Amino acid sequence: MSQRRRAVLLLALALLLGLLAASSVQRREAALDAAVGPSTTVLMTAAPVAAGAALADARPQLRALPRRWAPPDALTDPRLLRGAQAAVALPAGAFVTRAVLRTPGAAALPVGPGERAAEVVARGDPEAIVAGGRVDVLITRDGVDGRPGSTELALEDVEVLAAAPVSEAEIAASDGGQAGARVAATLRVSVRQAVFLTAAQSFARELRLLPRAAGDRRRGAGGLAIDERLGGRAR
Repeated sequence: MSQRRRAVLLLALALLLGLLAASSVQRREAALDAAVGPSTTVLMTAAPVAAGAALADARPQLRALPRRWAPPDALTDPRLLRGAQAAVALPAGAFVTRAVLRTPGAAALPVGPGERAAEVVARGDPEAIVAGGRVDVLITRDGVDGRPGSTELALEDVEVLAAAPVSEAEIAASDGGQAGARVAATLRVSVRQAVFLTAAQSFARELRLLPRAAGDRRRGAGGLAIDERLGGRAR
């Protein structure tokens, strides 16, 4: 075999290996994108800020990341920070969420010993879910192969300390524009319930708040769960 023919064959082999490597990289990137899911843009601090200081001191910047890694109440609009203070100390690189905002002059939330004010962003009617009202909390878990799992009545008769509607822009940025009103609510709960709600916001498929009628303090359905086949069971 002549040197020229050998060189041509080696060049062809190198091109073939390059194409195979590029194809493998593309498949890996596609698999990674499918696993990570769609992205979103959220506000994160560029500098540390002390509790009670203006959030502007943290120089919040918009950062892109997979939507599944962003907190449900992460802010996406810098205009929402005008005049706001940090409710807690934040390090550089922290998410800016509704839970860390404090309006200047706002009174402390009325929680007693053993109680916590838990911040949630959930589906619900902003006109019916208001401060002083009471709600039940439904949690829908993820099922197999991305399908909705069971829906559970997780908490009953929970007091709403504060509530505000979530803007359409925030819904589109955090939830892919799926239909349905959202409300950012502060709930009076126990420490155990606060930990549960925090975990649910990160891992559950959906949280929903159901407003209760004024004066309705009945309980007893807690732990009821309905699976994807609409079969009920008590927990």
